[in-house]
Amino acid sequence: MYIVLSDRAIESLKDAPPKVRRAFEKQLRFLAGNLQHPSLRAKKYDEAKDRWQARVNRDWRFYFTIIDDTYRIEDLIPHPK
Repeated sequence: MYIVLSDRAIESLKDAPPKVRRAFEKQLRFLAGNLQHPSLRAKKYDEAKDRWQARVNRDWRFYFTIIDDTYRIEDLIPHPK
Protein backbone atom coordinates (compact mmCIF):
# COMPACT_ATOMS: atom_id res chain seq x y z
CA MET A 1 0.00 0.00 0.00
CA TYR A 2 1.03 3.56 -0.67
CA ILE A 3 0.51 6.52 1.63
CA VAL A 4 0.03 10.13 0.52
CA LEU A 5 -0.67 13.16 2.67
CA SER A 6 -3.06 15.92 1.69
CA ASP A 7 -1.92 19.54 1.98
CA ARG A 8 -4.12 19.87 5.04
CA ALA A 9 -2.49 16.85 6.69
CA ILE A 10 0.98 18.24 5.95
CA GLU A 11 0.07 21.56 7.57
CA SER A 12 -1.47 19.82 10.58
CA LEU A 13 1.65 17.70 10.96
CA LYS A 14 3.88 20.80 10.90
CA ASP A 15 1.84 22.30 13.73
CA ALA A 16 1.81 19.11 15.82
CA PRO A 17 4.21 18.66 18.75
CA PRO A 18 7.39 16.66 17.97
CA LYS A 19 6.21 13.74 20.11
CA VAL A 20 3.00 13.52 18.05
CA ARG A 21 4.93 13.70 14.77
CA ARG A 22 7.13 10.77 15.82
CA ALA A 23 4.11 8.72 16.91
CA PHE A 24 2.33 9.54 13.65
CA GLU A 25 5.29 8.31 11.60
CA LYS A 26 5.29 5.05 13.56
CA GLN A 27 1.56 4.63 13.03
CA LEU A 28 1.96 5.20 9.29
CA ARG A 29 4.41 2.28 9.16
CA PHE A 30 1.80 0.11 10.88
CA LEU A 31 -0.89 1.35 8.49
CA ALA A 32 1.22 0.56 5.43
CA GLY A 33 1.70 -2.98 6.68
CA ASN A 34 -1.65 -3.83 8.25
CA LEU A 35 -4.83 -1.77 8.49
CA GLN A 36 -5.96 -4.03 11.34
CA HIS A 37 -2.88 -3.43 13.50
CA PRO A 38 -4.17 -3.18 17.10
CA SER A 39 -2.26 0.03 17.82
CA LEU A 40 -4.14 1.89 15.07
CA ARG A 41 -7.63 1.08 16.26
CA ALA A 42 -8.72 1.96 12.72
CA LYS A 43 -12.43 2.22 12.10
CA LYS A 44 -14.81 3.58 9.50
CA TYR A 45 -15.59 7.12 10.60
CA ASP A 46 -17.93 8.42 7.87
CA GLU A 47 -19.65 5.90 5.57
CA ALA A 48 -20.93 8.58 3.17
CA LYS A 49 -17.44 9.96 2.52
CA ASP A 50 -15.72 6.57 2.93
CA ARG A 51 -13.51 8.17 5.58
CA TRP A 52 -11.57 6.25 8.23
CA GLN A 53 -10.16 7.25 11.61
CA ALA A 54 -7.06 5.84 13.29
CA ARG A 55 -5.19 6.56 16.47
CA VAL A 56 -1.87 8.41 16.64
CA ASN A 57 -1.76 8.22 20.42
CA ARG A 58 -4.19 8.67 23.27
CA ASP A 59 -4.81 12.32 22.42
CA TRP A 60 -4.48 12.55 18.62
CA ARG A 61 -6.27 10.96 15.63
CA PHE A 62 -5.74 10.94 11.90
CA TYR A 63 -8.35 10.60 9.18
CA PHE A 64 -7.85 8.94 5.83
CA THR A 65 -9.51 7.51 2.75
CA ILE A 66 -8.61 4.39 0.83
CA ILE A 67 -8.45 4.62 -2.96
CA ASP A 68 -7.30 1.45 -4.74
CA ASP A 69 -3.90 0.69 -3.17
CA THR A 70 -3.36 4.12 -1.59
CA TYR A 71 -4.12 5.50 1.84
CA ARG A 72 -4.70 9.25 1.53
CA ILE A 73 -4.19 10.95 4.90
CA GLU A 74 -6.69 13.80 5.04
CA ASP A 75 -6.09 15.34 8.46
CA LEU A 76 -4.38 14.98 11.83
CA ILE A 77 -6.08 16.55 14.85
CA PRO A 78 -6.21 16.42 18.64
CA HIS A 79 -8.92 14.01 19.72
CA PRO A 80 -11.98 15.83 21.07
CA LYS A 81 -12.65 14.62 24.58
